Amino acid sequence: MALAFATVCFGKDIKTVVLKTQPEMHCTGCEKKIKDNIRFEKGIKSITTNLDNKTITIEYDADKTNVENIIEGFKKINYEAAEVKDNQNKE
Repeated sequence: MALAFATVCFGKDIKTVVLKTQPEMHCTGCEKKIKDNIRFEKGIKSITTNLDNKTITIEYDADKTNVENIIEGFKKINYEAAEVKDNQNKE
């Protein structure tokens, strides 16, 4: 029984993507709008925002969605989102 449960729990392909938006997320109002709306997109597991560097980190189930679908979700709330590549995020 425990083995079956472990197989179900560990069978998910959870991935992480870091995004920036246009217009930029610059206040708690923007942060709330993004969190309140994007969390309903299929496959989203968690959303973490960082106002200092204006990024959104999203954990998602890759079996249910992908980065392109997540970016499309931002368009529904009038934001253009783009993935932050590793070298762009380092300062």
